[in-house]
Amino acid sequence: MKSYKKYAGIFSTIVLSLALVACGPQESSEEGSGSNEAKTNKEYDLLVWEDIEKAGGIEDAVAKFEEEHDVTVKVVEKAYAQQIEDLRLDGPAGTGPDVLTMPGDQIGTAVTEGLIKELDVPEDVQSIYTEVAMQSQKVDNKVYGLPKAVETTMLYYNKDLVSEEELPTTLDEWYELSKEMTDGEKYGFLALFDQIYYAQSVLSGYGGYIFGTDENGGFNGSDIGLNNEGSVEGAQYIQKFYKEGLFPAGIIGEQGINVLESLFTEGKAAAIISGPWNIDPFTKAGVNFGVAKLPELANGENMSSFVGVKSYNVSSYSKNAELAEEFVEFVANEENSKTRFEVTKEVPAVQALADDPVVAESEAAQAVAEQSQFAELTPNIPEMNEVWTPADAALQTIATGKAEPKEALDQAVETIQGQIQAKHGGK
Repeated sequence: MKSYKKYAGIFSTIVLSLALVACGPQESSEEGSGSNEAKTNKEYDLLVWEDIEKAGGIEDAVAKFEEEHDVTVKVVEKAYAQQIEDLRLDGPAGTGPDVLTMPGDQIGTAVTEGLIKELDVPEDVQSIYTEVAMQSQKVDNKVYGLPKAVETTMLYYNKDLVSEEELPTTLDEWYELSKEMTDGEKYGFLALFDQIYYAQSVLSGYGGYIFGTDENGGFNGSDIGLNNEGSVEGAQYIQKFYKEGLFPAGIIGEQGINVLESLFTEGKAAAIISGPWNIDPFTKAGVNFGVAKLPELANGENMSSFVGVKSYNVSSYSKNAELAEEFVEFVANEENSKTRFEVTKEVPAVQALADDPVVAESEAAQAVAEQSQFAELTPNIPEMNEVWTPADAALQTIATGKAEPKEALDQAVETIQGQIQAKHGGK
């Protein structure tokens, strides 16, 4: 595996400027507790929603913050992708959090709905994070959170089925190896290419894109490239894995991720595309695996991927917003980010930690860093919400042979454009 240090600065090479006008409820200047419940019971000063099974990563930071500020912080674990949805109800009810964690691609929607507070973060604090991670937290050049971790997909391979020395480096090579290995019980390379989150890695490599950019470098919700020539070519390449039976039918659809992960865990798949979230489960399952960047495509381009950024954000409904903002800066600083990595193994967004020995020794961190030089930030404009379902539906019809790539992608784009016009006014 190549040195992680070689890729220490690659995140900062992906620069995106995001433009969106924020609107929402007026923020209260009332000082108090983190929720109405807390205000009544005096049980805590801040309520923090952390990701499932990740609270241990901030346990020390929370204790230090409580001691330094003479406050009580309550941490509740919730699935981070659902926290914004819960905030929509709990925030107005007064039972929501002061601090929450969320995916970077939800920032634009959260800002538009007035769910999260703009933060007054000094430039010297912003500068400690990788540029792409920090950009994910900005809308109209205003800061709405601080990044705590970055992730992107990578290649997992079973060392008992394919050695590191014999590891294919191109998708064509994996295609050929899959033809040799696939027998109905065992498979070579597998991926959830019926989902745009994963298929974009091929489509983008051939010149496809979800949203283009405007003159300021922000995403342009009216410029959709999911059915351009490059996207169609990428979809045609994907299609042959399904047509030739190299991907089992079970990995198509809602249960596909469970089937794919089970095949890899049981030693029935030589390689899969997944993210760092599976490091711990595969390790606990006893799989003898390695990780690497995604393969190159036939045109010489490396497979792309989405860079996901997890962040800490302050609820617009917080009654103790100033303290909450102080907590966000504290829990996401360099020292606490390193501790969090040691516990959770999620790759930190702090630039300096790329050179830290503890991080550099992680094979997963190396793979994430190497792949990130070919990755792109997941669009965080509200229009992205209209992409997922139609794009996935189109890819599934391609995978099952119910439609050809051009026809399916044209239909998807037509649906996306209609939904954007109806829900966002075409902006």
